Amino acid sequence: MRREILMRVEDTDTKVAVVEDGQLVELYVERDKDQRVVGNIYKGVVKNILPGMQAAFVDIGLEKNAFLYVADARTEPCLAADGLPIDEPPIQTLLKEGQEILVQISKEPVGSKGARITAQITLPGRFLVLMPTTEHAAVSRQIQSEAERKRLHALTGKLKPEKMGLIARTVAEGADEKELLQDRDHLLRIWEEIERRFRTSGQAAMIYKDLVLSQRILRDIFSDDVNRLMVNSRSLYNQVIEFVQMMEPRLKNKVFVCNMEELFEKYNVDYEMRQALNRKVWMKNGSYLIFDHTEALTVIDVNTGKYVGSTDLMDTVLKTNMEAAKEIARQLRIRNIGGIVIIDFIDMNSEAHKKKVLDAFENELKKDKVRTHVLGITPLGLVEITRKKVRQSLDSTLEAVCPCCLGKGRVAIDEPAAAALEPQRADA
Repeated sequence: MRREILMRVEDTDTKVAVVEDGQLVELYVERDKDQRVVGNIYKGVVKNILPGMQAAFVDIGLEKNAFLYVADARTEPCLAADGLPIDEPPIQTLLKEGQEILVQISKEPVGSKGARITAQITLPGRFLVLMPTTEHAAVSRQIQSEAERKRLHALTGKLKPEKMGLIARTVAEGADEKELLQDRDHLLRIWEEIERRFRTSGQAAMIYKDLVLSQRILRDIFSDDVNRLMVNSRSLYNQVIEFVQMMEPRLKNKVFVCNMEELFEKYNVDYEMRQALNRKVWMKNGSYLIFDHTEALTVIDVNTGKYVGSTDLMDTVLKTNMEAAKEIARQLRIRNIGGIVIIDFIDMNSEAHKKKVLDAFENELKKDKVRTHVLGITPLGLVEITRKKVRQSLDSTLEAVCPCCLGKGRVAIDEPAAAALEPQRADA
């Protein structure tokens, strides 16, 4: 599989497109006026404790107080003497109003809701993730080789600082002990600076800011399996080379300056971005998908549309669902849909066909680095999945709710119906 990254940095925003075999599969957009806050670390002050919700509101210096749930307030697992999990301790035993705490944003603020925070700090590096408040050693689930998993698990256990945790990231596959040690020491220096700022800061404020989008892409995505990374200017090229030289010098020969307008047009990036904001998505065979978002979940409906097949109904349904399985997996990545997702494939009577579609869907999801779990097919024939929320969805980044209809997007059909919706006059 040929993998390429297109990075375009302008005065007001940054766009990064990930292309696999000539097809857009991931799109990242970050605007200067709407900087991402997930991953940032803050000195917070507990403002309100809510025993009935087992949560607390914490002032971290943002416009709205952040929300801290009891499971995120502790740094050690709740285990009994025999190692089995026990109930969470009450929030009021962990925190008190006015207490100063160190927290990290885990979910962006959305609408009227403030950010969600955690006291379980994580500091991602190139190969490792340092967990300074939790004693734990682990290896990324994306690494499939059992021998490599054992090797990395032994190294993380060896390099793990006392009373801290280490996770080997996917890109750590094949890395030697020296590379992991350098990465760990770099993260430890960052942690020491965070602790110093926490002690010296006199009020609720940000004390560590995560990398900007272009740097996060280099840290998290740019690896040996990427054939080319193309940027839109010489100045950006120099910044990328400087970062890569520090991070992984052997990758610098994969960085090129290109005409990004031509490349975005060649790979249909802007067109695909517009498509990813539409409710309806047409597929190559004439069938289509419908995406509907609710507060709790996303629903995807599969329809045959213009596709009528050529053999029989069962074959038409199977081919439509197979095409949909691939496109849905791609759209989940492009749109960055997180949380609960329900997919209504066209009804199939054959168990063999159901298995074939589900297997094809799971195989496509393996290309996605965001953790996704397929729960299977319900008795109603719906496929349930969950996808981890790691950043804002594309539509919430590029669009705002209409101030007129407040997101309803519907109008009365005729004048009598519209009149019935208007409040009655007092003198009527």
